[in-house]
Amino acid sequence: MPNRVLIQNAHVVLPTGIKQVDVLIEGQKILGIDPPQNSPADEVIDATGLHLLPGVIDDQVHFREPGLEHKEDLHTGSLACAKGGITTFLEMPNTNPTTTTHEALEDKLHRASQKSVVNYGFYIGATGDNVDVLQQVTRTPGIKIFIGSSTGNLLVDEQEALERIFAETTLPICAHCEDETTVRANRDRLEGGKCIQDHSKIRDHAAALVATKRAIDLSIRHRHPFHVLHVSTADEVDFLKDRPEWVTAEACPHHLFFNIDDYDRLGTKIQMNPSIKTSADNQRIWEGLQQGIIEVIATDHAPHTLEEKAKPYPQSPSGLPAVENSLALMLDAVHRGVCSLEQVVSWMCAAPAKVWNIANKGAIKEGLDADLVLVDLKKSSTIRDADQLTKTGWSPWNGQTLTGSPVQTLVMGETVYRDGKVDSAKRGHEALYSR
Repeated sequence: MPNRVLIQNAHVVLPTGIKQVDVLIEGQKILGIDPPQNSPADEVIDATGLHLLPGVIDDQVHFREPGLEHKEDLHTGSLACAKGGITTFLEMPNTNPTTTTHEALEDKLHRASQKSVVNYGFYIGATGDNVDVLQQVTRTPGIKIFIGSSTGNLLVDEQEALERIFAETTLPICAHCEDETTVRANRDRLEGGKCIQDHSKIRDHAAALVATKRAIDLSIRHRHPFHVLHVSTADEVDFLKDRPEWVTAEACPHHLFFNIDDYDRLGTKIQMNPSIKTSADNQRIWEGLQQGIIEVIATDHAPHTLEEKAKPYPQSPSGLPAVENSLALMLDAVHRGVCSLEQVVSWMCAAPAKVWNIANKGAIKEGLDADLVLVDLKKSSTIRDADQLTKTGWSPWNGQTLTGSPVQTLVMGETVYRDGKVDSAKRGHEALYSR
């Protein structure tokens, strides 16, 4: 018989609101919400004082495998996810080799089946000449386009190639939107950049807006589902107000919590593509979330070693680790009155499940997968580099004290994280798609 787990006394974030009810799990599924008293269970979790959320779905991570496993791999990245309350990740194609063929995609799926302690999925990357692959591949959430600098042959900047991708494929498309022509002109004007502050001048507001407008124009003309990754500017938020219903967008913690004033303190640790912008951009992105212009929060987890990040700009790489702290950062925002817990669940759970057609996830309902996270909204904790599970062992939020933290994570009905420890033996889950 499937194992039964009863979660008692939690304040459960349901699609209809927060309610103190018990939740009964049988095997990998949620069997009942508010089941009859004395329902038999093999394990009882007393969640008094805690809130129960759907597991977080992070639709944008870079776990570096294959090719760059010294920075991260599918096992260590998934451990960090479990600690952070993330039960499903979707991983990007800019690995080495790039995920631009059937064979590369199947290789990643096999690796994850042996290594990941949470659910997973992998995007197929677009190139200038792999439309035939994009038309045929099925075991993927969608297509990733880099309209801006990227790894290997993943830069797609020619209009003819972009037209073909949007016109001749059916999978949802997401894109890194920074206009390569604008970036190169800015870089030439600044002679390559002399200091980290130049990064936000090279990858400026115009670079982001031009590429976002270009991609959405393609989406509108071809009526193709499109997701704007990591919105970084107020200009993009304003432009997105009038987008069609099949265009969605997301924000990342670093564009919510950091801005160019933090370069003096954190330097290249917050060097990102798209770049960190101004405090006014922070505020407008928050407003975009509150107004429903931006639906999703994802991390763009992209780790590099501290030695790599310490190289003088512009030799320093862009990217930072975030998966094990993103939910806690948002719970702290709830504590500070910036947003509600229900909004966090919408942005981090329900919306990404809807955008990427992930079946049976993103909400707490009878019959859905038992991907769940218990959080303590009153727990105070300080982010420390020494405590990070990501292989690089550091966080740009090192030393920051937050109120609110995930304390137990269940993936498909099994506890993978509790009391500060991850059960690394529970591996092999896979994200399931309705297509």
